[in-house]
Amino acid sequence: MVWILLALLLLALLVLPGVWVKQVLRRHAGQRDDFPGTGGDMAQHLIGKLGLEGVRVEETAGGDHYDPSSRCVRLTKDKLEGKTLTAVVVAAHEVGHALQHARGEALFNTRTGLAHVAIWMQRIAPVALVISPLMATVAPGFARLTLILAVASMLMGTLMHLVTLPVEWDASFGKALPALEQGEYLGPEDMRNARKILTAAALTYVAGSLMSLLNLGRWLRYLRR
Repeated sequence: MVWILLALLLLALLVLPGVWVKQVLRRHAGQRDDFPGTGGDMAQHLIGKLGLEGVRVEETAGGDHYDPSSRCVRLTKDKLEGKTLTAVVVAAHEVGHALQHARGEALFNTRTGLAHVAIWMQRIAPVALVISPLMATVAPGFARLTLILAVASMLMGTLMHLVTLPVEWDASFGKALPALEQGEYLGPEDMRNARKILTAAALTYVAGSLMSLLNLGRWLRYLRR
């Protein structure tokens, strides 16, 4: 009975944050005639106000993010062109990453470096997992090496998830919220809802980190056999 309850609790921790963030974003995605500009306008305004020279704002279909390699804040069409609380808050969050980059903050740079390494390792890992059983009878030592390489790739992904948490938290609560509050762009009620939006988004990173840790633990147990 205890194990069932623990499994249900774990399932809730993994699934509910994603469900909640979608509901929160959708709740505040209505057009606001009282807003003077769109999410894209807010991003451009904050970039100028913070002196982030060379940072651009572009539309993307690949999810809202900041690309340090091209120094570009990329927003989906609904965020770029929408006069919604969700659009404004998400835009401010992504500009928060641009500010981290401009200041050369250690955790942001670490996350960026880990991301590059993780991408390459994730390309290698599937090949290693396919080769490992094929080599098991011919060269057991090599087969184990390929398995270790695959687990190392997962370890890198887990490490990146763990470093991402404080980076995302700072972009939201150390950069975006103070900028919105100090600029008095939003009223008290909207500021409370902005905090809810960013909190919901942060919980999805918590769930992602937990899933990554569980997956890594499963493979480490397999490797010990």
